[in-house]
Amino acid sequence: MKSSLQGAAMFSSGTNRQGKAEFVTIEELVPGDHLLRKIDAAIDFSFINELCREYYSPDNGRPAIEPEILFKMLFVGYLFGIRSERRLVEEIRVNVAYRWFLGYGLTDKIPDASVIWQNRRRRFNGTEVPRKIFEAVVFQGIEAGLVTGEILYTDSTHLKANANKNKHRAGLAEASARAYFEDLDQAVDEDREKHNKKPLDRSGPPSPPEKRTIKCSTTDPESGFMFRDRKPKGFFYLDHRTVDAKAGLITDVFVTPGNVNDDRPYIERLKAQKETFGFEPYAVGLDAGYNTNGLCRELHKLGVKGALGCRKDIHAKGRWSKHRFRYVEAYDCLVCPEGVILAYATTDREGYRHYKAQSQACADCPSKDKCLAPKQKAKEICRHIWEEYKDAWREFSKTPEGRAIYARRKETVERSFADAKELHGLRYCRMRGRARVEEQCLLTATAQNIKKMALMMCQG
Repeated sequence: MKSSLQGAAMFSSGTNRQGKAEFVTIEELVPGDHLLRKIDAAIDFSFINELCREYYSPDNGRPAIEPEILFKMLFVGYLFGIRSERRLVEEIRVNVAYRWFLGYGLTDKIPDASVIWQNRRRRFNGTEVPRKIFEAVVFQGIEAGLVTGEILYTDSTHLKANANKNKHRAGLAEASARAYFEDLDQAVDEDREKHNKKPLDRSGPPSPPEKRTIKCSTTDPESGFMFRDRKPKGFFYLDHRTVDAKAGLITDVFVTPGNVNDDRPYIERLKAQKETFGFEPYAVGLDAGYNTNGLCRELHKLGVKGALGCRKDIHAKGRWSKHRFRYVEAYDCLVCPEGVILAYATTDREGYRHYKAQSQACADCPSKDKCLAPKQKAKEICRHIWEEYKDAWREFSKTPEGRAIYARRKETVERSFADAKELHGLRYCRMRGRARVEEQCLLTATAQNIKKMALMMCQG
């Protein structure tokens, strides 16, 4: 048996070395089912040259690399998770499919990585080109019937800043004023007048904005020090992303420092999508970080239903939470589980109505151990004047429709972030500064969109 196997084949070396000239075209070397072939067939990139024409001289200087080629090079890097632009150029030189996608032949010279850097630093610095490219691709998705804007999912993910967390200085940050503060002041005055309370005195000079001490990175001052439960600590940026429900295409990207609350930029970004793409959303799916009174009111004003996650009630173990007390709108009071009425007392500057029970009623209550804190003689609960909007979306989120909308967050925006980090290199910031990090996020999202569009359109 051994001798028969030994005679079946003869070992030799060096037989596969190339030693002859072959006549081939680059077209026949790229497989027909390659991803870049599908993208080339599905996506029209010609708009990039027109978009960038104003940043080039029409009759002066050396011939430039076409902007379309330049951005398609970047898309190759984001599509295939090539983080370094030097490495990207090296890969394009030896990869036939990359050359074909960019329109280069087998022996054509590939632009150097410095071309990408210099264009970013000199020509496109401070422009909206990355966002306009992203939006143009979204418009192509709308034309293809892959984006409707009817149900939108938004969330944020943290990106590690290109900064050492141990290199920082102390700084002061002003508490950013929410857009609805003027509306809140007016609503407080109206509510106090409705309850026959004296108007609040605002005649004096405005109080200075609150300031707090924060850590500022000396490497990337525009990043923010993130300190959240179950999240890593350090300097981060937040990528706030919106995904359409129909095919999971990304419709908005916005970057903030890592110490900005999720709900702060949300309404403005929703309005921006309505204005840019003409969306008329029916509902949105958001996690508990967005479930604030002001945001719920803004959704109501926009006529958008909210399927929102809810935070667990924070209360001592064994004691009743705030939501055990039922609000009776007709009498503007709260009723505890034992039937005791908490009557309206006042409305404070922050927009909270205070409801208090009678001391004697609480003293005789058989469940006061579950309700009152130690040394507390009567129950008092605060309810925001806009809490009715939060209650409405809480009830909607419990309906079968609301639960179905909220459940799809996992397969839309959460999956989008997972793909971006695992497949497209979005786990870390490649550059420094909010604008350049936003460029990275926008181009990553564009690469994800063109990939998904190409696969779905070619499949259909």
